[in-house]
Amino acid sequence: MGTDYPFSFPDDGEGPVRSVEVNPFHIDPYPVTNAQFAQFVRATRYRTDAERFGWSFVFWMHLPSDRFEALVADTVAAAPWWCQVPDADWSHPEGPGSSVEDRLNHPVVHVSWNDAVAYAIWVGKTLPTETQWEFAARGGLEQKLYPWGDELTPNGRHVCNIWQGEFPRLNTMEDGFSGTCPVDAFPPNGYGLYSAAGNVWEWCADWFTTDVAVRQGINPIGASTGTTKVMKGGSFLCHASYCNRYRVAARTSNTPDSSTSNIGFRCAALA
Repeated sequence: MGTDYPFSFPDDGEGPVRSVEVNPFHIDPYPVTNAQFAQFVRATRYRTDAERFGWSFVFWMHLPSDRFEALVADTVAAAPWWCQVPDADWSHPEGPGSSVEDRLNHPVVHVSWNDAVAYAIWVGKTLPTETQWEFAARGGLEQKLYPWGDELTPNGRHVCNIWQGEFPRLNTMEDGFSGTCPVDAFPPNGYGLYSAAGNVWEWCADWFTTDVAVRQGINPIGASTGTTKVMKGGSFLCHASYCNRYRVAARTSNTPDSSTSNIGFRCAALA
């Protein structure tokens, strides 16, 4: 686990490289899709945190320019590309007037860690620990940057959904996508996992910590408490110039009730 990659983010606690033992487990090949989450909502009448709060964060470029002022309540001062959009939620990803009907096979977004746990419980599973997630995402490879190896675009092919161009103003979409893409749009890794790099950030079960002592050994589960939860995998907004975190060892975090248009999840279960 971990990395000694010279261009990693030490403050994120990516390193050092360490041996970790993990018991056998199952993990979903795909992130949870809009279609699957819709089944959950229909069966349980669950309301996500974004729905209860009445808003969520949407990336600025995905909002219609002619309705931008009407849709956006505020922007984040340190990251003005994140827009607070009232009534944006999992079924209305860009706010009122948007829908997931044409992207049922895309990963569900605008789901908080709390929402992800609720869905996992409903299907009789859990969220993966960071250890489980990283083990699965490596696909049987050892200390490679990506789920498929060390080259970002092997033989000149795009094999994940990340940003191309100049973030956050120009996305050339050389990989074919501006926002989320179907969960099976790119080839799986050696263990059959799709979308393990890019597309959407994925919630893990662990509280976020940079303390290596609780992130090694046998079946580590991270800190016993904290303020934010681990997210892995990067998203369609990641770019080498801004957020080179679509690498397997990369990590970040967010508060358990946070939701944005680039955070999703997949489920796991003990074997």
